[in-house]
Amino acid sequence: MDCPSCASKIETAVGRFDGAEDIRVNYHSQVLAFRLDEAATPRSSVEEQIRKLGYGVAPVEAPRVVEGGPGAAAGDLGFVRPRQPWWKGKKARLAATIGVLMVAGFAVSLAVPALDHWVYLPAALLGLVYFGRKAIAAAGAGSPFSIEMLMSIATVGAIAIGATSEAAVVVFLFTVGELLENVAAGRARAGIEALGALVPRTALRIEDGTAREVPAASLKVGDLVLVRPGDRVSADGEVAEGESEVDESPVTGESVPVAKAEGAPVFAGSINASGALQVRVTKPASDNTIARIIRLVEEAQDAKAPTARFIERFSAIYTPIAVAVAALVAVAPPLVVGADWDTWIYRGLALLLVACPCALVLSTPAAIASGLAVGTRRGLLVKGGGALETIGRIRAVAFDKTGTLTEGRPRVTDLLALSGPERTMLGLAAAVENGSSHPLGRAILERADADGIPLRPAKDSRAIPGKAVEAVVTGKRVAVGSPTFAAGQAPLPNDAEQAVAEWEAQGKTVVVVSVNDVPTGLIAVRDEPRPDATAGIRALNALGVDAVMLTGDNVRTGQAIAGALGLKVKAGLLPEDKLREIGALRDKAPVAMVGDGINDAPALAAASVGIAMGGGTDVALETADAALLNSRVVDVAALVGLSRATLSNIHQNVAIALGLKAVFLVTTVAGITGLWPAVLADTGATVLVTLNALRLLGYRFKGVAHG
Repeated sequence: MDCPSCASKIETAVGRFDGAEDIRVNYHSQVLAFRLDEAATPRSSVEEQIRKLGYGVAPVEAPRVVEGGPGAAAGDLGFVRPRQPWWKGKKARLAATIGVLMVAGFAVSLAVPALDHWVYLPAALLGLVYFGRKAIAAAGAGSPFSIEMLMSIATVGAIAIGATSEAAVVVFLFTVGELLENVAAGRARAGIEALGALVPRTALRIEDGTAREVPAASLKVGDLVLVRPGDRVSADGEVAEGESEVDESPVTGESVPVAKAEGAPVFAGSINASGALQVRVTKPASDNTIARIIRLVEEAQDAKAPTARFIERFSAIYTPIAVAVAALVAVAPPLVVGADWDTWIYRGLALLLVACPCALVLSTPAAIASGLAVGTRRGLLVKGGGALETIGRIRAVAFDKTGTLTEGRPRVTDLLALSGPERTMLGLAAAVENGSSHPLGRAILERADADGIPLRPAKDSRAIPGKAVEAVVTGKRVAVGSPTFAAGQAPLPNDAEQAVAEWEAQGKTVVVVSVNDVPTGLIAVRDEPRPDATAGIRALNALGVDAVMLTGDNVRTGQAIAGALGLKVKAGLLPEDKLREIGALRDKAPVAMVGDGINDAPALAAASVGIAMGGGTDVALETADAALLNSRVVDVAALVGLSRATLSNIHQNVAIALGLKAVFLVTTVAGITGLWPAVLADTGATVLVTLNALRLLGYRFKGVAHG
């Protein structure tokens, strides 16, 4: 398929068969998927009709999955054209043959000028036979106003009035134009195909202590796989043994290698840098991160943007009207004022070619496809042209706090020993918290581990809900509790009370470590902002987008984080309060909600566009309208920038398509330009539109440093 109008013809043709339902033709992936009741219509009949339209068909090769699309069901059938070099294709051979015949005709016309009318006829007829058959097949399948039909009528008319040389040029330029469209579209698809090639075909499965090479597609959940330094990870999983750094840039766009140790997740397609890893498979090949990204991108490309839907509706009305106008131009002047028939038939035929809607129909999907591809390459997943368009129009972004603006993992920020060394005080607290699943407890344990403090044994542990945790360590009763709890056991020194007040004003949670009811130290813990959060908010503001934080945390904590980042805050919100705030923002202008994709689903759905923050997690990939695989706040601004660049590209494409048509409309009716320049009004515009859309593949967001 050369352009989206090809997809429309196939969709219309298949829809006319009895028993054919849920028809989806994805121009970008070149896949047709549909349900078919073969008792009503044999599959061979559908294939035959598609071939009559001039397209090759072949079953989709495994492991591609087409059953996952909207409205699909088990038993969906998909076809995809086999990949081959463009210069080996039928169009390339046809263009070369017509070109040779034209050159030969030109040489003969120089030698024998009297044969000028006849020498170009073979080239014109060859093109007419090829495209005329497709035009007739399309008309019979429900698409009478196809570009092939308009071009065929113009060619027949040109031959009839003796303009055989121009008829030959028309079919030659049309063939070359379609060939160039195909090459350009193939470049746009190459990015997604390259993504699929990231996953290795083989894996080293560990069985009975021995690593044996097996097909990666055969791996099952629970299998243990060896990933050597330099190898690509063959499946989604988690590290069962070993430590290494893993380059995840092929999957997420994150340029800095990520340290991995036991229990850490790894993605299929990422590259193991240093140490050997044993990875426990957690996802089958058909559902690994790469497969899901490809499926989501293809579904996104399949989902038409609002602008694309409008242009398709417009062209469905515009083309028949344009054909009627061309016919009127051809016959009205001779009938009304006695003008020359050949002259006005010629101009009417040229108007037919100007009327072709291909460039206009392609203007939006070409830009959307490039925008989606460049976003995917940089870890910005957008689920459809509609979402990509909306993101560019937002004027406000509402952020969840925990796990979005902050890392979602509290860390120890401050220590104050009231008696003895800080290490001793921290070691006692860690001993009490050992085994705790509470975020504060985990933060204390992580800090003790980072400082190399060994854990002492603790016994008789007990929790006092909402107040403290106690245990006996080295014969002493140690408590880790709130300042209020500690003050109830013994008064806090003045410097301790001052530190508690100061740290809490900064949005930190403070615990007091007491030994035998005597306060011995303070530990402050806070869920720290992401390192790029300030830069991300600044980049949004530079784009004219307001940022606000919506959090369920207390006002003091919310204001402390928001103040440090430079954005507004609404704190102490329940889920229904967040919905109300989102609604109020949306009433003023389009608004985006950014959350971690886990507990923000209602707010994500209520916003004009929902953006999930998550490093390749199921929820981040399946929730909301877009997902930031790198979990970077700056990527929200990058996404807005990409969307605006895509919208700008769409506007440029529409201007190119309509502008050239307007120019050639005037020059054709005025008799300044003829048939072959009229071909450039659409075929040339289509190539320009496609090439302009491909410029987006080199887009880089300049608002922030982007890895």
